[in-house]
Order: sequence, then C-alpha cells, then structure tokens
Amino acid sequence: MTGPAVVADDHLLAAHLAHETGVRLNALRNELFAENASPWYVMDTGDATGHRYLMGALSEHRPDDAVLSEEGADNAQRLGADRVWIIDPLDGTNEYGERGRSDWAIHVALWEKGDLVAGAVSLPALGVTLDTHPSTRPTLPPMPDRKVRLITSRNRAPYSAILVANAIDCDAIRLGSAGAKAMAVVLGEADIYVHDGGQHQWDSAAPVAVARAAGFHTSRIDGSPLLYNERDTWLPDLLICRPELAEPVMKALWNND
Repeated sequence: MTGPAVVADDHLLAAHLAHETGVRLNALRNELFAENASPWYVMDTGDATGHRYLMGALSEHRPDDAVLSEEGADNAQRLGADRVWIIDPLDGTNEYGERGRSDWAIHVALWEKGDLVAGAVSLPALGVTLDTHPSTRPTLPPMPDRKVRLITSRNRAPYSAILVANAIDCDAIRLGSAGAKAMAVVLGEADIYVHDGGQHQWDSAAPVAVARAAGFHTSRIDGSPLLYNERDTWLPDLLICRPELAEPVMKALWNND
C-alpha cells in the first residue's frame, strides 16, 4: 500500500495501520525473545510500542479524528466527535509474551456518527491481516461439512459457551485473544464465538467490523446491537457467528430452562 492510497481511504488506512503495527510488534517480540527478556518486559514493551506507533500514525493521517485506545487515557471529547478510531494496539498481551503462541492480534476500527464503518484485524504471527475494504474483505465461506465448532477462552469456559455447546452439540476450540477467536470464525476455522464475561469496546470493535463486513452475525447475546463510542467502554457480552447459527445460539442462551 502506498501512503496516498492509505490516506484517501479509511478501510485501507485501517488495514495499513494494523499490518504495520503487527510487523513492528512481531520483529520486536522476536528480538526480545532472542535477548531472553522476561515475559513481563516483552508484554509491557509490546503494549507501549504498538500504542505509540498507532497514535503517531493516526495523528499524521487523521489529525482531526478522536482516538479511543486501550493503552491511552480516555478523553471525553470523543463523545462529541463524529469520527473515533477505536484501537487495541496489542490484543492478547499474555499470548504475545509466550514463546510459540500466534493467537494475538492488532485491532484498528473506525466509528463514525453512530456505527462502525471500517476496520482491520492483524494476526502478525500468522502473517494475516483481515479488513473491511470491499475489494479485499473476507467473504462468508460455505457451511463446512463437519460438526459445528465453538471457540472459547484458553482459561475458562463461559457459561454461555457451555449452554450453546450442549444445545447445539458443538466441538470446542480454545484460543487466546478476542481478535484471534473472532478471526477464526471469519476464516472458517470455527463457527461461533460467544462471550459473556465482558470486554471493553477496543476488544471487539475491529473484529466486529471485519466479521460484519464479511457477512457474519454480530450482536449482544440477546440479539441487541453492539454500541460503540459509549461513555462506559464496557460491553457485557458478544456474539459473532455464522448467520444461520444466530437463532439456534440465542435460543440456546435464552430458552434453556
């Protein structure tokens, strides 16, 4: 991507920034591991480096836009802004600090006048960046001829995931970061990502933008819309799945008595 093309198009800018952040963090990670740096140092340095690069790049390319970042201080002025970039400079910090793990991501999304309008998720350790540009965005793959796969946390099985797995008879897959989980669905490696433990807006904005652009269902677990650039950055729950599975998933969640 060239600079002028990136500047001219929000979709391309999101993809460019997610990719470039990922390239930098992947190289940094390899360098720090080679130096036998502690996992905590790797994680902290990765968070800070990703945030610093993205803030500088957004200041250069979109100086009039507001930014909501996991690693930055929140600014209430974003609530009155028409355009807000919602970024997670390193999603899956714990996984980033573990040798051999690829389930970490970079999130870059743009909210404009009430909705997500562009976004990208980079999976740097896999060399993959997925975005919302009409010419490059992923498309909904055919329903695979296998058992439905539900993706869940490495460390816990959310109650919602247990309900869905039992009702639909799913195979379970465990991954680290929210972006890695959501993109596993978009890439057809899994079919359902349901989360009821709460996340912040930057955890899901870019994954939701990419999944929605590709034709997947995205909502709260009761089917209500996911709202971004809200004063409270906390989102209680999330559902990303193939559209034909949305109704069975919500039925499993709400008709389980």
